[in-house]
Amino acid sequence: MDLLTQGFTREDLLQISEDKLPVLAKEVRAVIVDTVRRNGGHLGSSLGVVELTIAMLRKFDPFNDRIIFDVGHQSYPYKILTDRFDKFGTLRLKDGISGFPRRNESPADHFNTGHSSTSISAALGYAKARDLLGEKRHVIAFIGDAALINGLAFEALNYVQETNTKLIIILNDNKHSISDRIGGFSTMLARLSANTLYRRVKNAIKRRTSPKIAKSLEGFRDHIKNLVKPSNMFEELGIKYWGPFDGHNIRNTEKILELAKNYDRPLLLHFTTQKGRGLPEAEADPTKYHQLSPENEPKGKTWSEAASEIAEEIARKDDRIVCFTAAMSTGVKLEHFAKDFPRRFFDVGIAESHMLTMAAGLAAGGMRPWVFIYSTFLQRAMDQLMHDIALQNLPVVVMVDRAGLAGSDGDTHQGLLDIPWGRAIPNLHIYSPCDEDSLRNAMLRASEHDGPTLIRYPRGLMPIKKMSPIASDDGIVKIQEGAFWAMLGHGATVSTMLHARSRAGREGLFVPAVYDARRIKPLDMDALDEILTSYNMLAVLEENYMPGGLGEAVGARIAELNAAVRLLRFGVPDVCVKHATQLEQREMYGLTARNVVEQCRKYLPRHER
Repeated sequence: MDLLTQGFTREDLLQISEDKLPVLAKEVRAVIVDTVRRNGGHLGSSLGVVELTIAMLRKFDPFNDRIIFDVGHQSYPYKILTDRFDKFGTLRLKDGISGFPRRNESPADHFNTGHSSTSISAALGYAKARDLLGEKRHVIAFIGDAALINGLAFEALNYVQETNTKLIIILNDNKHSISDRIGGFSTMLARLSANTLYRRVKNAIKRRTSPKIAKSLEGFRDHIKNLVKPSNMFEELGIKYWGPFDGHNIRNTEKILELAKNYDRPLLLHFTTQKGRGLPEAEADPTKYHQLSPENEPKGKTWSEAASEIAEEIARKDDRIVCFTAAMSTGVKLEHFAKDFPRRFFDVGIAESHMLTMAAGLAAGGMRPWVFIYSTFLQRAMDQLMHDIALQNLPVVVMVDRAGLAGSDGDTHQGLLDIPWGRAIPNLHIYSPCDEDSLRNAMLRASEHDGPTLIRYPRGLMPIKKMSPIASDDGIVKIQEGAFWAMLGHGATVSTMLHARSRAGREGLFVPAVYDARRIKPLDMDALDEILTSYNMLAVLEENYMPGGLGEAVGARIAELNAAVRLLRFGVPDVCVKHATQLEQREMYGLTARNVVEQCRKYLPRHER
């Protein structure tokens, strides 16, 4: 590479001549494509904003100005060009740089992101902090057109006028969903509105004429503008709108951003970009190339694919079943359901709260809604799960994908709260299957249940072998015999328990019994009581936060029974989980067969053969 050399910094970016910037853009794209193919990550959005990011970093100082990304899918060019080029090869790897903006990673990252539609609210906070502290800096919210439809973004837009502060919102429109007009007149309006002389003349007219004449002049100006530039919701909310502009034209984008710096009111700049730009296959199929898995990731049938296939089977027999997703139809593998049942499929966009309440309305109206959602995004709709679904005891099935440790997306995307929160919600049944048979059984039970059900399943491949020979039972199921001690777990931890059992036998220890808690709530208390009175020690494994988890429920029952059984708990402690592979994360928090046996051996007598 000619321009992106080792040690490249933002100061180097400022020294590059304008005619060399397209070359830089090409090099940045090459680095992103190469790294994402190896490490996995969000590709299409980052490829689409390369030129826009270059222009933004040449006009704003990322170490003094506050640039707030929304979600962060599009932040890879920003990372490369803000002194992290040398580290970019570690993207999403353990101890490497994050796939999202992180404040502890760089002084150029000003707000942690990962979930959608937070940028405008956070930027308003930064802007008011600047005003109250008397600081001099620009505040920029960088948001995509998909994130803009979320309720949080609308709440922030509605409040912008109340703050009476200067704020720049950059709208990256890579779907052309708002407007497709790109031309010189938009540039001229921006130049006129930001022109210092224009603003001085306008203020002078206001001061030296009667209010009636000034109002007439403003009305005439607005009338002329509306003839060629129709009003939109942003201006109705008190936010000046400029655009749309071509986000791939670096020279013109720099001019627009320079004008924006001199504008003293809330301003939205609308740029259109092409998702996947520079990679032909990503341009042709931006949905497929939104996010890529690492090239060396194992192949096979995933939990998401199995869940969607079973949902289709059940839906063919019950025409009341409808399926929901929040802009994640590919992620949760509902493409075939959408094709086969187009009238019974709803993609609501990035609007998780709305999705659950709409599902509640459909359930109250006589349908059987199934909501497919990542565990991390269910956090954005827990009030609706409680207030609109559970309190009314409505038959909504929440299919919680990527439950547990979710890997390289990092702390914002781990699925660790669905059980601790869900256990506290009345009327809610919670299942955590360990293989395809127990997944099918849970989904069949949910389809017949006249109340809400949550079914959680992990990210990754479905186990090839059955974890349990018993498929139809609910509650707590014994899947392996043992003596002196037992292990109790659910979901992904069942495989870990079976490996730990084999390891204990190889090491000359008592071989434990293994129990699968398929239904976490309500717990099968009869089966649990039998376990607590039959063994000297019980190890509970769970891939969720331990506070509020299954282990706490078991501990409470031990206290109630005054049972003479030692309890050891294995799970995720009260920490923010760093990005790494799922296997590395399980190693970090002791959710491995080796660690379970190592910790339990301290309390086990040696088994004499």
